[in-house]
Amino acid sequence: MTWRTANIASMLVTLESGSRPKGGATVDSGEVPSLGGENILSDGRVMLERVNRVPVAFYSRMSKGHLSDLDVLINKDGAQTGKIGLYITRDHGPACINEHLFLLRGHPDQVTQGYLYYTLLSEVVQRQIRAEITGSAQPGLKSGFVNNVSALIPGDTREQDMIAEVLATVDRAIDETAAVIAKQQRIKTGLMQDLLTCGIDEDGTLRTERTHDFTDSPIGRVPVEWEVAPLSSFVPTAEYGISTSLGETGHPVLRMNNLSESEAELSDLRFTDAPVPEHLWPRPGDVLFNRTNSWQHVGRTGIWRGQIENATFASYLVRLNPHPEKLLSELLNLWLNWERTQIAMRRYATPAVQQVNINPTNLRMVLAAFPTCLKEQQAIVDRFAATRVVLETYQVELKKLHALRRGLMADLLSGDRRVTALLGEREAVTA
Repeated sequence: MTWRTANIASMLVTLESGSRPKGGATVDSGEVPSLGGENILSDGRVMLERVNRVPVAFYSRMSKGHLSDLDVLINKDGAQTGKIGLYITRDHGPACINEHLFLLRGHPDQVTQGYLYYTLLSEVVQRQIRAEITGSAQPGLKSGFVNNVSALIPGDTREQDMIAEVLATVDRAIDETAAVIAKQQRIKTGLMQDLLTCGIDEDGTLRTERTHDFTDSPIGRVPVEWEVAPLSSFVPTAEYGISTSLGETGHPVLRMNNLSESEAELSDLRFTDAPVPEHLWPRPGDVLFNRTNSWQHVGRTGIWRGQIENATFASYLVRLNPHPEKLLSELLNLWLNWERTQIAMRRYATPAVQQVNINPTNLRMVLAAFPTCLKEQQAIVDRFAATRVVLETYQVELKKLHALRRGLMADLLSGDRRVTALLGEREAVTA
C-alpha cells in the first residue's frame, strides 16, 4: 500500500461556498439549517444546536452550498479562518452553508471524506492553510488555497477509511467524556446552591424545608441553625499585599495569574528583592482575593497551601482572614466563588475605564449566611470536595484523550504508524 504526496486540489470534485438571504438569517428566519463560521469549533466539531435557518424557497434557489452527509467544512474568513469541521447528520434533511464557509468533497477513488477531514485538521496541513490566509483587517482564504496545500495520502482508500475510523473512535470517546463533564458541572453547580443555602444536618443529610426548620432572613430562607450577618462578622480583617516592582529574583510574589480553580498555584511566578514584612507571608489556608481587574477576573480567589516558604502577595490581592471559631477558610473560599456571592459583591464594585475595583471594606458589607457549627461547615466542604474530585477525574481523562488524539493524528496521517494489521484483521473477518 503506497503513499503519495498530493495537493488538496487534485483530490477534490467539489469546493464551493453558500449564501444567505438579503438581511441575513436567524434561528427563526426559516426552516432549513444554514451553517456558518460560528458553527465550526476549534477542535473540529460542528455545533448543530441553535443553527440559523433560511426559508425552503431560498434553499431551493441556491445553486451552491447544499450540504450532504460527511461534507468537510472550512471557515473561509474572519478571526477563525481555517477552522475545519465534518458535517454529520442522522436525519439527512436539507441543510446548507452561508458565504463564510467552503464545503469540500473528495473524489471517491482518491480520498475518503473522513481521511480528508482529519488530514485538513492535522497541524502539518493547518500550518500550510494559515500560510494561505490573506488580509489583516479581514483575513480570509480564496478558493485557490487548495492548490498550495498538500498532504500525504495512502493509495488504498480502505486504509484511509481505517485511519479515519481509529481517529473517529477517539473523537467519540472525547465527546462522551465531555458530555459526562458537562453533566458533572451541572451537578456541581446545583450541589453548591443546595449546600450554601440548606447545609447538612448532624446525620449527614441535605436539609430541606420539608424536613427541617428554616427562618426568614434579609437574604432569604436559611436554616435556623445558621447565622446571617455582614461578611465582616465572619472575616474581621483583610490585608492588602505588597506594592513593589517585580523581577526574576528575590521573594516569590503571588499575583492574579497564580489564582486558578479556587487554588493558589506556582506557575508564572514573579519575584521581588524588596524586604517583605513577616505578616505579609501568606499562611497555609489563607484565602487570597483578587480585588481589581476586568469584570472577568475581579473576585477570583485561591487558597494558599504553603507550597513554598517566604512568599508574599501583590497589592491587588487581599488576604481575607476568617475568624477561626466562626468560619473555615475552605468554606469562605467556596462561598466567594458561588454565583450568588459574585453577583452580590459586584454591586459594591467601583467601575473604571479599564478595570473594576472591589474594596475589601465594601466586600465585607455583603450579607452572608453560614452554619454556626464548624462541624457542619466541614461536612459542607467535604461533600463539595468529593464532587469536585469526580469532576477533576473526568477532566484528567479528557486531557489524556486529547493527547492521544494529537499523537495518533501525527503518527497515522504521516504513515509512521500503519493500520494495515487492523485492515488485515477486518478482511479476515469479512472473508
